[in-house]
Amino acid sequence: MGSPEACLSVVVPCYNEIATVSKLIDSVLASPWTVEVIVVDDGSTDGTRDLLAQLASSAESTGDERLRIVFQDHNQGKGAALRRGFAEARARFVIVQDADLEYDPGDYSILVQPLIEDSADVVYGSRFIGAEPHRVLYFWHSVGNKFLTMLSNMFTNLNLTDMETCFKVFRREVIQSIDLEEDRFGFEPEVTAKVARGQWRVYEVGISYRGRTYDEGKKIGWRDGVQAVECILKYSPVGERVRRLL
Repeated sequence: MGSPEACLSVVVPCYNEIATVSKLIDSVLASPWTVEVIVVDDGSTDGTRDLLAQLASSAESTGDERLRIVFQDHNQGKGAALRRGFAEARARFVIVQDADLEYDPGDYSILVQPLIEDSADVVYGSRFIGAEPHRVLYFWHSVGNKFLTMLSNMFTNLNLTDMETCFKVFRREVIQSIDLEEDRFGFEPEVTAKVARGQWRVYEVGISYRGRTYDEGKKIGWRDGVQAVECILKYSPVGERVRRLL
């Protein structure tokens, strides 16, 4: 089951990431914090599924039971892939790890510390605090992220700096108790709203970030931003009270 400090189920939603997923899996398995990595292929069409099948076969032949591959029948979205992965998780803590190398598994030690110390139930890794290196990319993306985070904070009464971050770590019993409904990128505001509703202890720590361009495979777009606003209004406690008044 890994080293004495291993405590993480790493859930990797994956769609058409043939260029990066193998390197990502190697990095995750190299982490002393990893108990298991659960890759959920969400109907990839670029050869990723065949590559993952080969990696799983190779791991099985060497007796490494930490790598688990789950194949969705068709593309359903990041939220759907995460629901499947969370249900499969068995370790003490569960972390979301994208397959695109934007987020560094080397940051796991920072992320799990508040959980190990029993200070937190949920930890967010923020790209906007701390002194870790960050690739400089799109101005309007940062504006949109800050707007969505501020709106989410207004409706949840949290004070996060990066609601949309991929790096979210949960006590397993917390994330498996949340009824997640969104299939696509609405997962981020939905889970944030439902964490707030559950009144779990939330911490935020600074992480590094190596964002990629659209030419390099970035998938999120403006329509996902619109969906995020809808999810904030739909799932947050304040949004529920507003809908009752209407």
